[in-house]
Amino acid sequence: MPRARTAILISGRGSNMAALLAAAADPAYPAEIALVLANRADAAGLARAAAAGIPTAVVESRHFPGDRPGFEAAMETALARHGIRLIALAGFMRVLTAGFVGRWEGRLVNIHPSLLPAFPGLETHERALAAGVRLHGCTVHLVSAGVDEGPILAQAAVPVLPGDTPATLAARVLAEEHRLYPAALGWLAAGRVHVAAGRALVDGAAAPDGALRNPQP
Repeated sequence: MPRARTAILISGRGSNMAALLAAAADPAYPAEIALVLANRADAAGLARAAAAGIPTAVVESRHFPGDRPGFEAAMETALARHGIRLIALAGFMRVLTAGFVGRWEGRLVNIHPSLLPAFPGLETHERALAAGVRLHGCTVHLVSAGVDEGPILAQAAVPVLPGDTPATLAARVLAEEHRLYPAALGWLAAGRVHVAAGRALVDGAAAPDGALRNPQP
């Protein structure tokens, strides 16, 4: 079975992009990273992708002021040129229109640094600390028209520790993002994901073993 040609969309350094590139370096991984596309020419992740031999493209969103459909049409031209079947958002800091999301429904995936639906949007770690939660984490989800919404594919939780700062908590969550995102993209690329009644189900996924408690009783 041919690997699913996948584009990664970035706006910055591409930390999760690097984790996906590392996973896709294995020929057995079901997704082939065929393009890294940025909406900023100065996105640091572009150089990292080029060094890995991955084709790159830039569609600068600043050249489309007030014209989101035009910006997305330019992106889709680049995606079509590279025969892209799946899109993985990795720190892509643009809100996509309902039209774009609809055209890529079921083939567009994102990772968010919180346990959605808690803390959508920005500054998730600061907000988690302010709320006093004991567990925090990350979510991989299929993208819908709402910001940080859509059927959840997978989540990973970490404990919030005494003395945590946004930076220390973010680092703990990021380590889980780098494990979870390649796995979830692999499930999608392998055709193991289907949506029923608004829930994303993964064929053959192992059930979790045990529970995470903080603090331990």
